[in-house]
Amino acid sequence: MPKSAEPDHQQPNTIEPSLCDGAALLLPQTALSGPARARIEPQAGTNANKHVGSGRARPSWLTTGARGVWHAAKRLMTDEQFLKLSHRRHVGRFPNLSAPTTFNEYILHRCLHPEPHWSELADKLAVREFVKQRIGEEHLIPLLAVPDVFTEDVFDSLPNAFVMKTNHGCAFVEIVEDKRRTSFEHLNRLAQKWLAKDYYHAGREKHYRPIKPRLYFEQLLKDESGHIPPDLKMNMFGHDATGPIIYAGIVSDRFGTPHGDIFDVNWNQIDLAVGHYPRSKTPPPPPPHWDEIVRLATRLADGLGYVRVDLYVPDGKVYFGELTFTPGAGVFPFHPDRYDYEWGQLFKKMIEDDRRGKAAHHPFEQGSQV
Repeated sequence: MPKSAEPDHQQPNTIEPSLCDGAALLLPQTALSGPARARIEPQAGTNANKHVGSGRARPSWLTTGARGVWHAAKRLMTDEQFLKLSHRRHVGRFPNLSAPTTFNEYILHRCLHPEPHWSELADKLAVREFVKQRIGEEHLIPLLAVPDVFTEDVFDSLPNAFVMKTNHGCAFVEIVEDKRRTSFEHLNRLAQKWLAKDYYHAGREKHYRPIKPRLYFEQLLKDESGHIPPDLKMNMFGHDATGPIIYAGIVSDRFGTPHGDIFDVNWNQIDLAVGHYPRSKTPPPPPPHWDEIVRLATRLADGLGYVRVDLYVPDGKVYFGELTFTPGAGVFPFHPDRYDYEWGQLFKKMIEDDRRGKAAHHPFEQGSQV
């Protein structure tokens, strides 16, 4: 094949781990200043991480050293020990796993006690059949290749723009907008690195362990203006008397000047941050056909209990992204902290309704139709 151009390291389009799984709902202090920072400072008397907003930066050698000790020690920990200490490190308190009350604690319990079907639905390739049956094949991002082995012939067969991913975890995403500015060698090194990773070890989310890693290539979605569409992260909490309970996170202008916002089902902005992005000064309008987006997300979530449904909506066309059952692996801090408890109450209500048989959901069935 002709010699490829060297990768353009000035314009990285790999999705960073901090963007994964909604990046939790956190705005790190390093990304903030002035009013943006003031919006998420923990209030006096909360259980938020005591290091947040302390105003003192840790020496880089101390941070690096502590991180090295943590990574070495976690190999010796049981899953429960790891999750408890990780929650303490990130959230600022030890979790109660025997009687969960917060959203994070319920997610930790899920990490330790997954439902069998979560592995299939968290597999980004296997879940496509479920999506096809639930809402229709037209909502699937077109696949370009799912090679058993990534070769130069596979690379040559790809169009000029595409997305490279693996199916078995998070942050394994490389966006290629111009194939001439990358190379087979660069992508293959990245692919082999991803495929060698056991994603279970990253956050002890047990349902990822049975997923066999696979490499695949998707069509790159862009809207009519040539921009990569924002992804909607729909936190699905079932229904109440007024309709579905949904909190949707959206990251706008992800590869330009990104902003992150959270909205309820009526597209009212709430005072909660998403990812490591500042909130928009002017909240973005709801995506086109918001009612249809809600309908499709609700259909996908039906019978699954709490789940986060990720969707892309370029020019009003709805595409499926993924289903996430343990977002943030139960170790991300909420700002304000009260949302950890409020979402925990929503989680508890879903469980209680299901036990009483009052929920409208039916049991999960892989073969259930649209």
